[in-house]
This record gives sequence, C-alpha cells and structure tokens, in this order.
Amino acid sequence: MSSDLPAFRYHPDPLASGSIRESAETCVCCNRAMGWIYTATFYTSQEVSGRFCPWCIAEGSAAERFAGEFMDSYGLDGVNEEILHEVTRRTPGFHAWQDPHWLVHCHDAAAFIGEVGYSELAARPESLDQLRQDLRVTPPPRKRGGFSLCRVGVAMDQPGP
Repeated sequence: MSSDLPAFRYHPDPLASGSIRESAETCVCCNRAMGWIYTATFYTSQEVSGRFCPWCIAEGSAAERFAGEFMDSYGLDGVNEEILHEVTRRTPGFHAWQDPHWLVHCHDAAAFIGEVGYSELAARPESLDQLRQDLRVTPPPRKRGGFSLCRVGVAMDQPGP
C-alpha cells in the first residue's frame, strides 16, 4: 500500500482489494483531488453525487457529513462501540458478490485482507471447519461462491503476510 495513504486497521490494503484506486476525481466530501478515490459501497439515505478520498474515510468526515456507513454492522455483534464505528464509518468497505458479513473474534473485528475461494480453504481444513461453524454453513460452500479472507489480531494461529 502507498505510504501516502492513511492506514486502515481493519482493511490494511484497500489498493489490493480494489476498494481504493488512483484517480484524478475530486472527493465529494472535501472537494479536493487527492490522487486516490474509494470505489466500493457507501450506505446512506442521502443523495451522494461522487466518491470519497481515503482521508475523508479515515477521519470519519465522509460518514458524518453524509450520515452513512461504508460497511453494514451485520456480523459485528460483540464488539464495543469504538470498534463498531471504526469498521462502519472509518474503514473502506470492499467489493463482494453479496452483502458482506464482517467477521469478529474475541470481541474484535477481523481485518479484511482479500477474498478466498473453496480451493484455498480446502488446503486449510481447520480454517474451513471454523468458518463453517462461525457462519453456520452446513453444506460445503464450493457451489455457493467464495468467502472473504480475514486476519484476526492475536487470535490468529499463523503469522500475517
């Protein structure tokens, strides 16, 4: 990720996920062309006629000004209000084929690091079993699409990338 961009604890590489891309567009919140623009979903009842720069997302001004969220709070049960607001109002969302479900472990939100399909999960059966339990998925997800790959702070059994 570019060192010029703000850091997002729960979405550490929004360039790799495609949520933020280089652009000459002007941010609809701060009215400045910052060189980067957000490309994923923003949930609001207001009319928004443009996109946001990563800085307006990181500081929360975009969510506040337009009374919206970058991620639905579905799945964020058990986290405190500070974490809930950081994920929903100050973290870029990500592109998904269905409404995303943000994962939680030990009362902390997971960090979104990319998508993973069944074949990648099949190579780690313990992760696949845990994901099935967490999402209450009984049939193999092989024919139903992919999952989001997330990393959870200290609870992870493998070092991050």
